[in-house]
Amino acid sequence: MHALTLAQATDSAGATNAWSLFVDSFDIFSIALILGSLVAVTLIARVVMDARQSVIAPDSIYQNLRSNLIQKNMGGFEKGLADRTAIVSIACRAAYEARTKGRDAMRDAAEIAASNACARWSRPLDLLRIIGELGPLVGLAGTVWGMIIAFVRLGQAGGAAGPTDLSLGISKALFHTMLGLVLAIPCLLIYGIFRSLVEKHCNSAMAQAGELVDMIPEEPTGA
Repeated sequence: MHALTLAQATDSAGATNAWSLFVDSFDIFSIALILGSLVAVTLIARVVMDARQSVIAPDSIYQNLRSNLIQKNMGGFEKGLADRTAIVSIACRAAYEARTKGRDAMRDAAEIAASNACARWSRPLDLLRIIGELGPLVGLAGTVWGMIIAFVRLGQAGGAAGPTDLSLGISKALFHTMLGLVLAIPCLLIYGIFRSLVEKHCNSAMAQAGELVDMIPEEPTGA
């Protein structure tokens, strides 16, 4: 019973110390890292939800557009272009609007539209990578600031400062380092995993769009 009470007291003291460390180390660097973490969580949720084949390159849209082109059902094909999310429909819409300018113009329009759409999917990942790379740097700046505080305390004490005098600066230094790493690791991990998935889906969608664009009939000017 005594051992259980002692363990509970130790856990409570540890939690109190951790919270006290957080409060004592809270400054502009901590705010920057916490805000970065909130943005990172939002981006990670968006990437996990959107970086899927069913969103970027849904096979149903490709099959619908292809079937309408094979049957020369241009009315159904135009209805299939209503989707403004899938890369296939975005590229085919651009090519269809340029059908009076010739085949090369249709391909160029489709390529530009598909590239812009792919960039839209890659943008959250690029921002996530930037946050992941900046996190440790901000943490390092906070670490340097904490060490400066520790050495200032040491100087004010005439070189005879005790552990209590140095603890705030050292705790700030270590706390900022920890926050920077906690921010960077998941950001860079998600970026590394989902970047290849997004590229895979984008490449697949662009290949499907290229096939469909070549099936779209040209329309002579003035027709």
